[in-house]
Amino acid sequence: MSSDLTHLDEKKRPKMVDVGAKDETERIAVASGIIKMSQEAFKAIINQTTKKGAVLHTAVIAAIMGAKKTPDLIPMCHPLMLTSINCDVEEIPDLPGFKLTVTCKLKGRTGVEMEALTGVSIGLLTIYDMVKAIDKGMVIQNIQLERKSGGKSGDFVRE
Repeated sequence: MSSDLTHLDEKKRPKMVDVGAKDETERIAVASGIIKMSQEAFKAIINQTTKKGAVLHTAVIAAIMGAKKTPDLIPMCHPLMLTSINCDVEEIPDLPGFKLTVTCKLKGRTGVEMEALTGVSIGLLTIYDMVKAIDKGMVIQNIQLERKSGGKSGDFVRE
């Protein structure tokens, strides 16, 4: 059974998968997540009245940096030459909170799902960090892969 585990060698030691023989294809991954907060925190972000500055702009920069730093944070991730990282922040007044969506692209031998997921995680954590003085009870939830394309395993779309 351990022979089916790609991150273990024949002696069951951790290893990084060799992707050298894989074909280069265009790969795209889209991930999203939500941060739920108090109405007071939500309004402070919208009105840009937090003490730490422009929360959503900073979260987008953090999401981009997080995606780029993924192999430094996730042990078996390959360093990738990302060609594009796009971030979208959607206001959810009824929650209240925000949905962050990160799209990562490249032409390469391995997927970019972890980069998109890491970007979302770091972006949402940045929102939490910048607004925690107003609301320590914020909840980060539903971090998930929305869709991916490219590579041997084909396409995935969350329904």
